[in-house]
Amino acid sequence: MMPCHYLLALLLLLGAGVSAVEVQRPRGVPLSKRQFYEEGKPFTCLDGSHTIPFDRVNDDYCDCQDGSDEPGTAACPNGSFHCTNAGFRPAFIPSSRINDGVCDCCDTTDEYNSGASCQNTCKELGQKEKESLQKVAEIAKEGFLLKQQLIKEAKNDLEDKKAKLVDVQGSKKDMEAKVEALRTVKEEAEQPEKEAKERHLKAWEEQKAVIRMEKDKARMAEVFLELDDDADGFVSLAELLSHGELDTDGDGSFTEAEAQGLLEGLDKVGTEGFQSVWNKIKDKYVAESVADTPAPEETPREETREPVSDNESEQYPEDDIPEDEEDDDEEDEDDDSDDGDFKIPSNLQGEEKKDDDDEGAMPPYDQETQNLIDVAQKARDEFDEAERALREVDDQITSLEKEISFDFGPNAEFSYLYSQCYELTTSEYIYRLCPFNRVSQKPKYGGSETNLGTWGKWAGPEENVYSVMKYEHGTGCWQGPNRSTTVKLTCGKETVVTSTSEPSRCEYLMEFITPAVCQEPQSLDEMFHKHDEF
Repeated sequence: MMPCHYLLALLLLLGAGVSAVEVQRPRGVPLSKRQFYEEGKPFTCLDGSHTIPFDRVNDDYCDCQDGSDEPGTAACPNGSFHCTNAGFRPAFIPSSRINDGVCDCCDTTDEYNSGASCQNTCKELGQKEKESLQKVAEIAKEGFLLKQQLIKEAKNDLEDKKAKLVDVQGSKKDMEAKVEALRTVKEEAEQPEKEAKERHLKAWEEQKAVIRMEKDKARMAEVFLELDDDADGFVSLAELLSHGELDTDGDGSFTEAEAQGLLEGLDKVGTEGFQSVWNKIKDKYVAESVADTPAPEETPREETREPVSDNESEQYPEDDIPEDEEDDDEEDEDDDSDDGDFKIPSNLQGEEKKDDDDEGAMPPYDQETQNLIDVAQKARDEFDEAERALREVDDQITSLEKEISFDFGPNAEFSYLYSQCYELTTSEYIYRLCPFNRVSQKPKYGGSETNLGTWGKWAGPEENVYSVMKYEHGTGCWQGPNRSTTVKLTCGKETVVTSTSEPSRCEYLMEFITPAVCQEPQSLDEMFHKHDEF
């Protein structure tokens, strides 16, 4: 959209051009260059290359290299002809179009000697453009009034935010004191709770130790009877040798010397002496009833593999198995190989688990301990709640400070865009602009969202820096740069995204209308008053 002062100046020319006094000058010369063409004086080419008599200007022969001596003929290939177009916009056309039989100038001055039947349409064109520009100027005027309202609201909102920040910062001090007080209460409540829990756990561990000891004695007596094959009340060297799993050096052979070592040099031991032997063999001993039971045959892995669905089989062809899965298989094999040659039979593992279950779960806390736990838990809950509220206050302060210090324009007129988003739907995509945050693109009929850039800076020209927004560091393009978006702001009564394009790969351009960018227009009376100076 054109600047308001330009629009009004153009309106002025359109409205007053018909009645302007025609200044005498050679055909095709604009008023701005009239001083270079003084009749009766030698003419110097505008590029300074030659000086010729004035009567050779527009003589249909090109004397100057820049074509300036033939502004009203087609003699010079690089010349240009000025259409006065009174009542409409002045214009320049290439001199090659002079007297070519086509009416290029609305005032027909380019076809002065061609015989073409041209009609002067400048007045009608000027009236149409004037009406159009008047509408645009009216929109700019209304947009500026809306901008003034936005500035007023932004000022009030800024004062409210500053006042709120002061209040929140004051409440933060009270909340910090509350958090520290509750921290002390929590720590004081947790100390007796911790001591009571430790006493309870210690008593439970002692109780479990007694249970394990009794179970161990019972198991030792059971094993003694199993080993005492002749029931003479002793476990002999020969009876011990019948259990090859007691091999002490792990070479696969349980020798008489190894058995002698377990018996500590004795030929046999009774129930009292068996205690030391039991301590050495209880982790390896296998009951005779278990040893006589054949181990179940292992089914080959190929036979137990579960059926694979068609989708799963297609997902990973044989040659394309993910490396991670292969590594996992190798790790599993390594783990299996570290278990050693001797494995505890599954039925014995069940017995060990059953032994643990026999100890039962830890008994509930006594009432006194439970009361201490309840008091400590209440103190923790109150502390956590106060700490959470303090974090929320910190977040609120950070947000307020950011909004207060953010550059929303000279008079904060753009602040109303903060935390808002605007969408534009095209045939393929939905574009979403969230000012001062990010720009994104999402397929219209489903798919993931693509980040076209996050807020970077104001990037307009020095005289109007707030006319362009720059969003940077979006999602990277395939083998290309990160996406970025330039948002051009134009004046209007509405706030809306009007168009998007991608002029360069991964670089997007978005047109955005907002009243916040409207400038104060000059009145028509002022512009017409200044017309006397033209």
